[in-house]
Amino acid sequence: MSGVGKFKISQIGVVRRQHRDEDVNDRNLVSKIVIQRKYAEGLKGVEDWSHFYVIFWMHEISDEKKTLTCPRCGADAPSVGIFATRAPVRPNPIGLTLVELAKRDCNVLWVKGLDALDGSPVLDLKPYPYWVKGEWIVVTDYRKPEYFGKTHE
Repeated sequence: MSGVGKFKISQIGVVRRQHRDEDVNDRNLVSKIVIQRKYAEGLKGVEDWSHFYVIFWMHEISDEKKTLTCPRCGADAPSVGIFATRAPVRPNPIGLTLVELAKRDCNVLWVKGLDALDGSPVLDLKPYPYWVKGEWIVVTDYRKPEYFGKTHE
């Protein structure tokens, strides 16, 4: 089986935060996603959804910071592989966040809960929840590591 190797991906917009030094982990903050005008028609109907996923490029992650392990990611957490975390220092710094749509004005979306930095390139938007053949896919019976409940509830 041959791999794809390198491929091209283009941004559709950019994240704009009210202040560059905002705590991006504050899920109550509202930020803007400015979609390029050539993709604005693709936003038709997005305001009918309350939530959607934002896929973005974590543009400030340097190659030196990328890792495959996350040593002691929390006070009581063990050292685990990067794919068992939501840490940003990944081989491919792709961010994925579920956000709430506050409003839309032409090619600008105001969203609540986006944990992307100001200037982050936006790669795609996808509505939540997901559906297949008329069935909504909403996971409520998920499993998590035992240590996670001790430090993050």
